[in-house]
Amino acid sequence: MFGFISHILPELKMGVASLFAHKLRSLLTMLGMIFGVGAVVAMLSITAGAQKQMMAFIDQLGVNNIIVEAHEATDRDTLQAVRAISPGLSFADFRNISENVPGIEAITPRKKFKPSKVLPKTSQEIPGLIGVYPNYLDINSLKLTEGRFFDSQENDSSAPVCVLGEDAKVNLLGYDPAVGKFIKVNDTWLQVVGVLRQQATSDSDEAGAAAMNRNNLVIAPLNTVMRRFEDPTSYLRDEIDGMYMKVKTGVDSIQTAGVVKAILANIHKDAGDFEIIVPAGLLEQKKQAQFIFNIVMICIAGISLLVGGIGIMNIMLATVLERTREIGIRRAIGARQSDIVRQFLSEAVLISIAGGLVGIVFGWALAQVIASAAGWSTIVTFSSIAIAFGVSVFIGLLFGIYPAVQAAKLDPIEAIRYE
Repeated sequence: MFGFISHILPELKMGVASLFAHKLRSLLTMLGMIFGVGAVVAMLSITAGAQKQMMAFIDQLGVNNIIVEAHEATDRDTLQAVRAISPGLSFADFRNISENVPGIEAITPRKKFKPSKVLPKTSQEIPGLIGVYPNYLDINSLKLTEGRFFDSQENDSSAPVCVLGEDAKVNLLGYDPAVGKFIKVNDTWLQVVGVLRQQATSDSDEAGAAAMNRNNLVIAPLNTVMRRFEDPTSYLRDEIDGMYMKVKTGVDSIQTAGVVKAILANIHKDAGDFEIIVPAGLLEQKKQAQFIFNIVMICIAGISLLVGGIGIMNIMLATVLERTREIGIRRAIGARQSDIVRQFLSEAVLISIAGGLVGIVFGWALAQVIASAAGWSTIVTFSSIAIAFGVSVFIGLLFGIYPAVQAAKLDPIEAIRYE
């Protein structure tokens, strides 16, 4: 290794000297590599950030979970058309699934609606209200930062208690401890018994799973919501509007979801008024989509690197023409063709290395600007830096070969005589 380095060291010194001798030209040549590498690093950081955020959201939905979402009517005509076929999602569906689907560890119905007013008042979006069973906490693997979750006794007695999502707690009660305080949702007072830890969210709906902000929720016992709250649009609503279920360890959630879908389709006579969401299936789809997106982004950024490589070839050809006499003198005093190839190839690679290093810094800065301006999550990973830098060096090597070979092929006598 040391012998190889000492063998090419003279050519490297000559390459560095040539770059510093023409600083502006070298900088302009590097710009293509700088922008190309920066684009690759920034693009990969955006995709890595989006992937991490999305995977965290899907993982929080529970890879062993199955979610049933009702497609509720938006007007009376639609409601009548659906009700002529299907009774809508109901507690009867909940009991059928609980009793007839093997492999389900826990299941809870859900009832939600949007309050028209809350106290304390908030300038932010009014939190949504959902009613669930106490096992909702375990089904979704949620963690508490304050207090506790409500229990079965409180659900059975329709107790006026609730658990707040992190955003709902801050918007309504500020940053002070919330447990023991009261909030008023529409005309009903609820005592806060717990606050949930911040949960991952998605910027886009995942087949309906992200239709509500999971951090801006008031979660109450299902019986409390059913008995203490009145929804003015209840005539359009199903008896329940969703179900969460968790399958046992080792049970295939996708197959189990197929059984659930078959039962509901039979009861609802294929009315299309419900949807089955399987986070495990979403995870696989997202991985495939993310892989394709990464390839597309790399190809787009790779165009910049290609343009940078063409710039290197162009300037190296001009350099060969400019230094024809120097090449002839080197050949005349004993330099071999391979020495000439190494000389100009080293210079091309040095340009790409320098451009790649500056491009990494530019890409990192660009990723931070994008994250700050657009509010996106960006992650600059070692792999993105390694890929971008490796490709830039390869581009420099590839596009430097032709000028180097052309320089080595020059006839020494003709080269010396060149003016």
